[in-house]
Amino acid sequence: MTDAPNAPFAQPGSHDELELGDRLTPRFDAHGLVTAVVVDADDGAVLMLAHMNAEALAKTIETGVAHYWSRSRAKLWIKGETSGNLQRVAEIRVDCDQDAVLLKVRVDGHGASCHRGYRSCFYRAVPIGARAATATLAFAEPAPMFDPDAVYGSNAHGHGHSHDAAGHGTDGHSHD
Repeated sequence: MTDAPNAPFAQPGSHDELELGDRLTPRFDAHGLVTAVVVDADDGAVLMLAHMNAEALAKTIETGVAHYWSRSRAKLWIKGETSGNLQRVAEIRVDCDQDAVLLKVRVDGHGASCHRGYRSCFYRAVPIGARAATATLAFAEPAPMFDPDAVYGSNAHGHGHSHDAAGHGTDGHSHD
């Protein structure tokens, strides 16, 4: 990341300027990141949660293609660069205090945003009312939209993910 964590953005001003003003002045956290919530521009479905540093946010604004900061790989990445499932940004919104962004995107290729091939990274549901310690996840999406092994190879470690014996991602980050 850069020495000036907000560059090229101005530092946030007063509380009212931050929350009611018309200047984009993101409030990056201690690690130089803002949270990015990514939704489908057409139907509003939540696709993924990611993080952006100042460079990723600036490149996203300037190119219209979603860029993120990979915490596990400590580098900038373009979502869909490997899989062909680029996220084309239709709109960016900031939350009230500018420490999170909402990206409304249209996804190229297979239309999947998850590295496991699913449309959304939130492809499993937790049953409400179950015992928390023994809750069993239910698949909310019937099947992946593409085969991750065919796209990334059988060793997805090169994509910043560690996998358990069943091949499930264990680092909690969305990667392409």
